[in-house]
Amino acid sequence: MYKNLAAALAAACLFLSPAAFAQQSAAPAAPAKVPPVKAGFVYVSPITEAGWTRQHEEGRRAVEKALGPQVRTTFVENVAEGADAERVIRDLAATGHQIIFTPSFGYMEPTLRVARDFPDVKFESITGYKTAPNVATANARYYEGRYLAGVAAGRMTRSHVAGFVAGFPIPEVLQGINAFTLGMRSVDPKATVKVVWLDVWFDPPKERDAAMALFNEGVDVVAFHTGSTAVIAAAQERGRLAIGYHSDMRGVGPDAQILAVTHQWGAYYTERVRAVRDGRWTSGNVWGGVREGMVRVEGFGSRVPPAVQKEVLARQDDIARGRLHPFAAGAVPVRDNTGREVIAPGRTLTDGQILRMDWLVDGVQRQAR
Repeated sequence: MYKNLAAALAAACLFLSPAAFAQQSAAPAAPAKVPPVKAGFVYVSPITEAGWTRQHEEGRRAVEKALGPQVRTTFVENVAEGADAERVIRDLAATGHQIIFTPSFGYMEPTLRVARDFPDVKFESITGYKTAPNVATANARYYEGRYLAGVAAGRMTRSHVAGFVAGFPIPEVLQGINAFTLGMRSVDPKATVKVVWLDVWFDPPKERDAAMALFNEGVDVVAFHTGSTAVIAAAQERGRLAIGYHSDMRGVGPDAQILAVTHQWGAYYTERVRAVRDGRWTSGNVWGGVREGMVRVEGFGSRVPPAVQKEVLARQDDIARGRLHPFAAGAVPVRDNTGREVIAPGRTLTDGQILRMDWLVDGVQRQAR
């Protein structure tokens, strides 16, 4: 076969004049086709219809829509933090993925361990805080949306008691509980918030039981920082109100949802994959909020009066324009729930102080079980 091919090529050359042959030889070569960027995503829970993992899955799909054939994505769902996460992240790195997104706080250390062994692979530790030359971190200012949700909850509560179902007492979660409480108290000074700690991010039966226990204690509005839709489903079942989180959850709680604090990852993920494609990816730390479009409130429920919707959206605009900060004290100090001053009058917490938050604000009751 190769002899016949060589003969055919030789014969073809006989029909070209020397000038034509020279012209053909000098023609520029066609640009090499750039292979697609391989991007991997690791999810801490199954992909459900709404919730933390759903929003990251929507981000992955946004990357595919924006970049088309320039990217090929892979995802692995329901990966436990710890040894399982390291195994999955390592497998993605070993199979040619050039950028790997690991969106869970407990993935931070496994990501760093794998990154040391794969210096040419880029890693994005979402909600982590430790960087490396090939590890970037990114998170959103969820507390901004939590404050706005607190304003809405304060307008809607009748019992002046809200509940909060939370995973772990890490700074991100404490920020959310505190901002929610401060938002409530900005319109309902008598409001209190009862917190139930679950020590797990995703356990629908446990999340549901915690919500039901709070309702039994007189709570009429509940928020949560867990991974499923179980809390809002419980509110729908009991005829109570709830704040959707991560995603718009009206599909689960059409009568229960006051509003949803949603997370938007598509633009960030797309830009980071583009950076790998273009050879301009660098490590760094991004912490974006309402102004950057990474957090917003939406999905107002049918029971929320137009005046409340208007007020919340106006406050959202104030945050975006820098006129409102959830962790700013007015003429009186902000105190924690032991009475200690944590924000002095007229002062605003710095990013560093927010990131190290280890207290619960006045109005948050001791842990409920």
